[in-house]
Amino acid sequence: MNTKQLIKENNQKRKLLTKGNKEYYEDMLVYIRLAYDKSEEETEEVLAEMLDHLLIAQEEGKTAEDIFGNDKKTYADEIIDELPKMLTKNQLSLMFMGIFFFLATALGASGLFDTIAYHLFNFDSLYKTYYLGTESVNFVLSIIFSLLFLVLILQFLKWTSIKNLNSVVEFLITWMIGVMTFGVFFLIYYFMPEFGYTYQLPAYIKIIIGAGFALIGYIIYKLR
Repeated sequence: MNTKQLIKENNQKRKLLTKGNKEYYEDMLVYIRLAYDKSEEETEEVLAEMLDHLLIAQEEGKTAEDIFGNDKKTYADEIIDELPKMLTKNQLSLMFMGIFFFLATALGASGLFDTIAYHLFNFDSLYKTYYLGTESVNFVLSIIFSLLFLVLILQFLKWTSIKNLNSVVEFLITWMIGVMTFGVFFLIYYFMPEFGYTYQLPAYIKIIIGAGFALIGYIIYKLR
């Protein structure tokens, strides 16, 4: 049975769990699945075995706490430690999706800001001079920061799957992670010294390129 079939079967079987057992199991399921450096297939096989074990125990009147213990995180971490590390196609697609969405946001926001500033406030120019050396460094930094943002979000989601935070608090923390990551990147971008071959680029081209990156990211998301 392949990974997709295991996930589909898991989704169906979870409907048989009682409310308490389902909440407990799904917390661990999310936590274990967010261990992004592990073999996806073996992860789903382990989750399937855990679910089968819990369903049998449930028929005997036992709860998830009786089977797995009260400390979900410790038990889940023990399972994760036993899973082999592997960089899968799904993990690579997630990484590239994060990179393209980050680039789309950075370029699109910059182009949109320049366009609004020029047309509404007659500020600056629609055509700006860029330096190839500077932009090359910024491009590499944008990839690094997009991966950093992705890792931070995955780690945060993994943590919240066990902590069961209020949805508003979870949203605010996610928003803060995004603001801090993008904020540090734009500060570095702003103070980066200018060097290398110069060229001019209109603001609308940045918006178009940003939209193109967003489209690529969306296509990767749909193909995952």
